[in-house]
Amino acid sequence: MVRVRCIENAIDWASRPHGDSAWNGKPAAIMGATTGAIGTARAQLHLRQIPVYLNVFPINQPEVMISHAMDRFDQEGNLTDVPTREHIIGLLQNLVDWAGRIGPNGNMQNT
Repeated sequence: MVRVRCIENAIDWASRPHGDSAWNGKPAAIMGATTGAIGTARAQLHLRQIPVYLNVFPINQPEVMISHAMDRFDQEGNLTDVPTREHIIGLLQNLVDWAGRIGPNGNMQNT
């Protein structure tokens, strides 16, 4: 719960002052990891509601919900699971492409 509160606070702080949000028009990607079986699905569903208010443009695919994280990371926190790494790379590649299409001010570019 503490980490969720920190994320919530960071999003809130960057959205101020009203009318001058650092989030306005920005592309975003959402991913998460958990030791449980459903891989942050419920948290991400809730988090996807927030960009609407902030005028943020999240990508939708691929969804990265890493379950059983304790089996995918080593003791130092390094990701060791190759399929998970490839899935994250796919998400980040889509984010880069999406950011290029949105442009620096949130205005769609001709593609």
